[in-house]
Amino acid sequence: MREQLLDGMDLERERGITIKAKAVTLRTVYKGELYELNLIDTPGHVDFHYEVSRSLTCCEGALLLVDAFQGVEAQTVANAYAAMEHDLKIIPVINKIDLAYARVDEVTAEMSQSLGIDPDDVVKCSAKAGIGIEELIEAIILRVPPPVGDPAGKLQAMVFDSHYDDFRGAITYVRLMSGTVKRGEKIHLVRANATYEALEIGHFSPKRKPSPSLHAGQVGYLICNIKSLQDVCIGDTVVDSTPHPAEVLDGYQEPKRMVYCGLYPSEGQDFTELRDALEKLSINDPSFEFQAETSDALGFGFRCGFLGLLHMEIIQQRLENECDVDLIQTAPNVTYLITNKRGEEMEIHKPQDVPDSGDIEDFKQPIVRVNFLVPIDQIGQVMKLSQDRRGVQRGTEYLSTTRAMITYDLPLAEVIYDLHDKLKSATRGYGTMDYEVIGYEPADLVRMDILVNNKRVDALSIICNRGDADRRGRAVVKKLKEEIERHMFEVAIQAAIGTRVIARETKSALRKNVTAKCYGGDISRKRKLWAKQKEGKKRMKSIGSVDIPQKAFMAVLESGQEK
Repeated sequence: MREQLLDGMDLERERGITIKAKAVTLRTVYKGELYELNLIDTPGHVDFHYEVSRSLTCCEGALLLVDAFQGVEAQTVANAYAAMEHDLKIIPVINKIDLAYARVDEVTAEMSQSLGIDPDDVVKCSAKAGIGIEELIEAIILRVPPPVGDPAGKLQAMVFDSHYDDFRGAITYVRLMSGTVKRGEKIHLVRANATYEALEIGHFSPKRKPSPSLHAGQVGYLICNIKSLQDVCIGDTVVDSTPHPAEVLDGYQEPKRMVYCGLYPSEGQDFTELRDALEKLSINDPSFEFQAETSDALGFGFRCGFLGLLHMEIIQQRLENECDVDLIQTAPNVTYLITNKRGEEMEIHKPQDVPDSGDIEDFKQPIVRVNFLVPIDQIGQVMKLSQDRRGVQRGTEYLSTTRAMITYDLPLAEVIYDLHDKLKSATRGYGTMDYEVIGYEPADLVRMDILVNNKRVDALSIICNRGDADRRGRAVVKKLKEEIERHMFEVAIQAAIGTRVIARETKSALRKNVTAKCYGGDISRKRKLWAKQKEGKKRMKSIGSVDIPQKAFMAVLESGQEK
């Protein structure tokens, strides 16, 4: 046993957050009867909301955990409403009551104000000290309804997660809605239209533990020696292979990817290795998508879509840590909608796809509704932060005498880059935020290209507001000048909108002192050497290529605020 047993991924331990939902089965005796509790531990961050929504579909109740010191956070509110939409029985729990600075009464009042929870229903406990755990288990047994499902009926199971094992193939995590599955039986995956033999069945306690069968209401895993990655779909229905199987379950709503970036192997020959790594990772996390693309600057790679910026960071680190792939990542951007002069509407996932400004009739950007939960004395900083990013205030709600929830409508592009970091700085770490996409609105947007050595680097292009273009252009070329190393020839770095250059920096050339050996004598000898050097640099500039480091691709995210 060790601390944070279910957060087994190295990244989860490093960052102190839950990234993947984990299932675990507990058996407990209450008043002389044996009960089995099937629990799914879910993440809380807004970028992993898809993990939460998948788990809620498989449950009858939910434990809403709130920290006794930090109180209700923005994600708490979002996840509580998601559980209510699924008609789950909610048990509110205040954890860490053993802390010397716990605010149990204040936090109870916050939960009552923001979520409409009856203070008498709140279970107070401490997982670390073991206080109130028996009361919590009693609350689960008494308040959460048992699963409805006939173990003797037709097999019907929901695939809510899976991961790839190099030796066993794809391992699928299932919640049985009805029926029973036994080891050695033939099962049928409906969406993939494939039939397999259940080689191993079991549940998590918390490691995989084989058992002869699983029946309705239980959560467990199936190992069927699935080697074809296309056969595994999250949200698929598992049925028996009889001629008249059970009905197909609804599955899950397709996640809406909002942030896109390019992932390229740093070595050209690793393209197939990167594709295999992405395919294996997509079994474990179906909320990101990828498709092959080529870039003039970076060669062959993939355009990947993510739910948010943290999600993008986690996928990149998992590829590097778990799959040992060295990556170059381009600057992230959001999805835009463009209507051209012919009335055709298109989704834009990368700046290179933006047509010429003369062909654009309507340029729309995604707008999100952001809920900030902040201490009352820092409301002013948060409002200034939002207004600097073209936010429109929608409301303020006071949850207690010390905390308030402020609601703003903001462009998603302004939210994903650095708003979370700036919020933490402005509120000394006490502020939290949660957002949901509410639609698209027209805006005065332009595509800004970056030219290095008079060549457009497609991977550095960005879409920004016309009013910000000059400031951001100057900031980007300044940053690139710092990141790009000096070459044997002069390198011009320019920012341009269409054919109009709006900013320029010049990286001077490395110079060799060609006249070092000339002692005195006629000046014409030196002039000849200088002219020869100049001619050589001119020739090198026309054929030489500029090496752009990985840090330069992230430099375009700099908002351009002078330090």
